[in-house]
Amino acid sequence: MSKQMVEKITNMDADFAQWYTDVVTKAELIDYSSVRGSMIIRPYGYAIWENIKAALDEEIKRTGHENVYMPLLIPESLLQKEKDHIEGFAPEVAWVTHGGDEKLAERLCIRPTSEVLFAEHYKNIIHSYRDLPKLYNQWANVVRWEKTTRPFLRTLEFLWQEGHTCHETEEEADAETTQMLGIYADICERVLAIPVVKGRKTEKEKFAGAKYTYTIESLMHDGKALQSGTSHNLGTGFAETFGIEFLNRTGKLQPVHQTSWGFTTRIIGAMIMVHGDDKGLVLPPAIAPIQVLIVPIAQHKEGVLDAAYALRNSLKTSVRINIDASDKKPGWKFNESEMKGIPIRLEIGPKDIENQQVVLVRRDTGEKICVQNHEIDKRIQSLLQEIQQSIFAKALEHRVNNTNVAFNMGDFKEQLLDGGGFIKAMWCGAQTCEDLIKEQTQATARCIPFEEEAVSDACVYCGKAAEELVYWAKAY
Repeated sequence: MSKQMVEKITNMDADFAQWYTDVVTKAELIDYSSVRGSMIIRPYGYAIWENIKAALDEEIKRTGHENVYMPLLIPESLLQKEKDHIEGFAPEVAWVTHGGDEKLAERLCIRPTSEVLFAEHYKNIIHSYRDLPKLYNQWANVVRWEKTTRPFLRTLEFLWQEGHTCHETEEEADAETTQMLGIYADICERVLAIPVVKGRKTEKEKFAGAKYTYTIESLMHDGKALQSGTSHNLGTGFAETFGIEFLNRTGKLQPVHQTSWGFTTRIIGAMIMVHGDDKGLVLPPAIAPIQVLIVPIAQHKEGVLDAAYALRNSLKTSVRINIDASDKKPGWKFNESEMKGIPIRLEIGPKDIENQQVVLVRRDTGEKICVQNHEIDKRIQSLLQEIQQSIFAKALEHRVNNTNVAFNMGDFKEQLLDGGGFIKAMWCGAQTCEDLIKEQTQATARCIPFEEEAVSDACVYCGKAAEELVYWAKAY
């Protein structure tokens, strides 16, 4: 006989790290592979990524970008051409040294990112201002040899998209960098229901080889921040190194202005940690592989399964719907659907059939709603919208309640001890102060927000005249 309930998970406030591990495994998002730090993304987890990918890919194409694919392997000599870039990635690079039994004459890097590959290609295909802009994106996997790993958040291999564009002017590259960050923010907030702070990375935290880096930062349940997407203005650095030049409108050669931007499977980890609870996942309806799960009650009784399947068939064109007709007890099915974060559970039994109704149960609040048969489709659609909006509002409230201001290092350290969260504090602009804050507190500069404000006129660390407000936090 089946157990009545699925195995409980660790309480998130007691041990957040173990809670996270419990969720990603028991909700059947991932399994561990035989390679340390690598994960197998199971069908349910991959379906979530496919839905995120579809939403983002639509926006990428809507703004005029084309999808391409670059090689997995990069010759060492090519990677070495951009000094700042390779220095930034050197500790994380994985190398191929042999082809079969033969040692290679030149090592090949498994791509940690593809700037140099795109640069080499662009040199060959861009000759005139008429060839610009070049708006390319690729969906791919990359490898970074991380020392500490955790599923989705930091793995040796992960999936992402990386956009790489070339422009005629600095102004066009600036507009591209801003536009793509805005698209990332929209996907996070509208699709994933994750509120974000948009801003610029400090010089220390920017992407290796970039002129500047824009970022979206989100706040997890445990008070730590997560970088959720980045957009980089590369200036002309790569173009000058690789010789990507074009004849401008006056007939002179000049380097292109480039950007790159990326969004990864790490966002699934963010979604888990922002919305999840002690029952497991809470999925935003917009990306939930199953938006409604039908659970027949007393399914052994005549007519119950027939009614359940009829419901599924009538609703499957308007909602992602499935039915659990297994021989598990209803309590098991309820707990399993909650673990997987399915937004709505639809219960139907003999009494419901008699009363020409069903019971809808919200995953986010647990509320049970009796709905007459003729209103089911309409009510499900409105309920999915309500759930999407509700979980965003809850996450935003959490961020607001866990964003504080620090005027000095005493305030700063006290707030970190009291649950963490975002700390807004002024900064003089000196990397020395930034380094010392990290050394003493483990908090890093997450971003300089686009929405400028000043909470004081003195640097939180040294007390000298402040230049900018920074969002600080401990981070994943």
